[in-house]
Amino acid sequence: MRFQILGPLALADGPDTVVLQPSKPTILLAALLLHANSVVSAEYLQRAVWGEEQPATAKAALQTCVLRLRRLFTKHGVTETSIEAVPGGYRITAAPHSLDLLGFRDQIRRSVALSGDPEAELYTLKDALTLWQGSLLANVRSDVLHRDEVPRLAEERLRSVERVCDLLLGLGRCGEALVELWTATRVYPGHERFHEQLIEALYRTGRQSQALAEYRRVKGFLLDELGVNPSPALQQLEMAILRGEDLGTGEPAPPLPPAPAVRVIEGETVPVPGVGPVPTVPNFTGREAETAAMVARLTAGAEPGAKDRQPLTVLVSGAPGIGKSALAHRVAHLVRDAFPAGRLLVPMTRPDGEPRRVAEVAAEVSAALRSGRAGERALLVLDDVVDADQVRPLLLPADGPDIAVVVTSRMGLAGLIATHGGWVHRLSAFTEAESYALLLAALGAERVEAEPQAARRLAALCGHFPVALRILTARLLTRPGLGLGHAVDWLGEDPLARLTLTDSPGLSVTGLFDRALGRLDPRLSEAFLRVGAGPLDTFGAEDVAPGSGTAPETEAVLEQLADAGLLEDGPPGPYRIHALLRAHIRRTARIRIRRTEKV
Repeated sequence: MRFQILGPLALADGPDTVVLQPSKPTILLAALLLHANSVVSAEYLQRAVWGEEQPATAKAALQTCVLRLRRLFTKHGVTETSIEAVPGGYRITAAPHSLDLLGFRDQIRRSVALSGDPEAELYTLKDALTLWQGSLLANVRSDVLHRDEVPRLAEERLRSVERVCDLLLGLGRCGEALVELWTATRVYPGHERFHEQLIEALYRTGRQSQALAEYRRVKGFLLDELGVNPSPALQQLEMAILRGEDLGTGEPAPPLPPAPAVRVIEGETVPVPGVGPVPTVPNFTGREAETAAMVARLTAGAEPGAKDRQPLTVLVSGAPGIGKSALAHRVAHLVRDAFPAGRLLVPMTRPDGEPRRVAEVAAEVSAALRSGRAGERALLVLDDVVDADQVRPLLLPADGPDIAVVVTSRMGLAGLIATHGGWVHRLSAFTEAESYALLLAALGAERVEAEPQAARRLAALCGHFPVALRILTARLLTRPGLGLGHAVDWLGEDPLARLTLTDSPGLSVTGLFDRALGRLDPRLSEAFLRVGAGPLDTFGAEDVAPGSGTAPETEAVLEQLADAGLLEDGPPGPYRIHALLRAHIRRTARIRIRRTEKV
């Protein structure tokens, strides 16, 4: 007996397949199989089955669902797979031969080991892809799983299809690659790598005019639907076709694990893990005063006697999602001519939010700047700095090019400015005009100016918060038939739930705020939740609920929260919390109350 999860959830015994009917036990089984051989917490399983609005009886009902699944296993003769109750949750045991997801991943691992034999790797990958049997979890009605798990699984398949096409092109089997790529580009029109492969395959099969027509079609789609230009790789491919270059068969691309970021210095390609060129920002709007000030400071000539001074430092701080990185990237693009030794983006935190070690970052930056000449200037963008100690060692004098530094951080980093000097730009939410300008740039004048009042209402529902506006415009671009007036009603029903991207669940307002709170000391996090759940829109230390400590102690906590970008203003005036953050806190508090109700 084999479980199939790479499609509708089903049980298969040889040629016989039973597709499970939509039900809560079906959701529970899917959640367990997605994390086979790992403990899945009861809390997560309850959210998967009932969503965020769980009934008071969810814990007991979950146990009933487990019993129903065990009866189902007995009915269908499932013996190798079992559901175990363990402290804190449940675990289902499975093996590659009894669960298609594990079988797929096992085949992918084998293909990586065969990277020296392209034909064998190709065969193994194609065999792995045969395990996919249609729309993922089509019979599993769980918003949580479709938001958090389905996009991740779909990405695993897309990477494998990409690799198959890379191998086919590397082996010179372009006609065979075309069969895969015609379908892939139409199903995933925003996936630029597939378009790049299709255009290359067309050109190498002697269809130059068709390849160029496909490039123009893709460029039009990206500009009209997403407001961005084709990637540099696509643009370079177009130029190679126009010049009639021989792309040749070449060698297959590297196997599935991603290659490190690279930076090009005077024609030399230098692998630099974690450090890469600064990307441009599509549809950048607003922040005109900050942009002008940063450009002026970064491009100004060195003052007399400045040789031994600390590198010029500009700090951009503010709340999570306020647009710090976008501003830094935009400015780095505008000052590119002033930094001939390069502009480097240096992530200072890992994907899980943990700060990167200073020694690791310093080694990568040193390697990236090694080819720069003394007297030239390089710009470092240190993105998402956690504390001043991460930055100080990177500001020490060193051989090679002179550097200027742009730091983005949720923290105020007053200690860094006190010891090393620099300029500070503290960002707040957009003005109404800036929000409207962003909607115009992202959605197009025709759509926005047809319903200007609705556009302004949407911006207000987003609290004029840049990240919320970006997520909203991305959702509206994928639904061109949705009028802005209807979008107001749709978003207004539950702004926090709607401000998320279903195919990229990490891009959500609630996720962003949760990760920000997760970085705080637990005491500060609890204090923030307590303050945000209060009734006042503005408040001082004397207004915070009793039990928070003495007035000076409370004042110190509020100052720390303001320094972390979670409170605005402060002494000598009152503090306040951004409306979206406050809504998130109150929503979190309601969920906590429901989850602590007795069954």
